[in-house]
Amino acid sequence: MNELSPLQLILNASPAVQFVMLILLLLSVVSWVMITQRWLVLSAAKKGVQNFEHRFWSGMDLSQLYKEGTEMQRENMQIVGMENIFRAGFKEFMRLRRQVSVHRDAVMEGAQRAMRVAYSREEEKLEKHLPFLATVGSVSPYIGLFGTVIGIMNSFIGLANQAQATLQVVAPGIAEALIATAMGLFAAIPAVVAYNKYSANVDSITGSYITFSDEFSSILHRQIHSD
Repeated sequence: MNELSPLQLILNASPAVQFVMLILLLLSVVSWVMITQRWLVLSAAKKGVQNFEHRFWSGMDLSQLYKEGTEMQRENMQIVGMENIFRAGFKEFMRLRRQVSVHRDAVMEGAQRAMRVAYSREEEKLEKHLPFLATVGSVSPYIGLFGTVIGIMNSFIGLANQAQATLQVVAPGIAEALIATAMGLFAAIPAVVAYNKYSANVDSITGSYITFSDEFSSILHRQIHSD
């Protein structure tokens, strides 16, 4: 009975199957690290959107809001997401506005361009490691299937060398093959679920960024044409 325990099957598996299991174990561990890390990043981004929108629409002067962000940076406090987009656009807007020779439309184009660059950077931060989770989710079952094929092949080779076919001969090879399959699914399923969930979260957060950029552009447009 002990010889057919999962641990004994793994320890007594052929080197090729053990190598497959090791790869799947490493993929699973790394993907769980990525899942946890992405959860922290996306949770902070969601919270950042809510906090900044509350401050932005509270009626606070834009210059004061920008100064608050500068003070936060001096105190080594992290500024994420929407506030970075605001700071990039407002900084470029004020810089170009001070130049008398720059036309109003050029000022708006510069501010919008700065916000687009900041948006791209924030989007890249949110999507970091998601391709890895997608790769683990799609590749792990096939890696497990490769181990399954090797395990079953070893069972048939062992059966061919026996004068009498018995379940005791083929059972260990089939069992280790099934363990490889299970490990492949164990690595793939959480990665796929996390990728789909986090991709939807990224779309929601970046949608908030785009909406804010448009609204902020309208505010800047009204401000520069009212002067």
